[in-house]
Amino acid sequence: MNEPGYNKALATLRLTALFAFVVALVYLAKPRPFEVALGFVIAAVGEAVRFWAAGHLLKTKELITSGPYRYTRNPLYLGRFLILTGLCVMCTLPYHANWILLFGGYAVFFFYYMPRKERVEPARLRAIHGEAYDRYFKAVPALFPTFRPYANASNLGWSSDRMIRNREWWMVVGILAITLFLLWRSHELPARPSLTPTVGGS
Repeated sequence: MNEPGYNKALATLRLTALFAFVVALVYLAKPRPFEVALGFVIAAVGEAVRFWAAGHLLKTKELITSGPYRYTRNPLYLGRFLILTGLCVMCTLPYHANWILLFGGYAVFFFYYMPRKERVEPARLRAIHGEAYDRYFKAVPALFPTFRPYANASNLGWSSDRMIRNREWWMVVGILAITLFLLWRSHELPARPSLTPTVGGS
């Protein structure tokens, strides 16, 4: 059963648009080894945060305050933000278009995704978990982590079962595949000049 406020058609449309954006970005990229390496490090940090969070998350059924949720209420979104940054760094485009796309992505992220999430999810979790969620909401920032972990965090450990249930391993495979493809593209040898004399040539 879908969560309250969940629009399956809209979620599918967003996912399709994101997939099309990534495919187009990677296809059009003119990558260079240094940018690929730097972008991969940023994306890998983002995916490490998501992988950590996915091993703690059990959607709706529990108020998750363990693992990265001690520092940020939305570690999956924090990871997504870093992955977007890393991907745009990796995918060098003519006229610095990758940076234009990155800042456009930031605009969508901060002016659409995060406001929508903060409008919908706290109300839903407050209705389920009541005062416990209110305390958590007031103590832990929405995105960028605090250096002071939540004092009443649970001691739930990381679970591979939860990670698999949340299908985060697909993201790991995707990032590795994109990185390897871009590395291969960045090391392609330029075509050798033709040895056949051109018509009218000397």
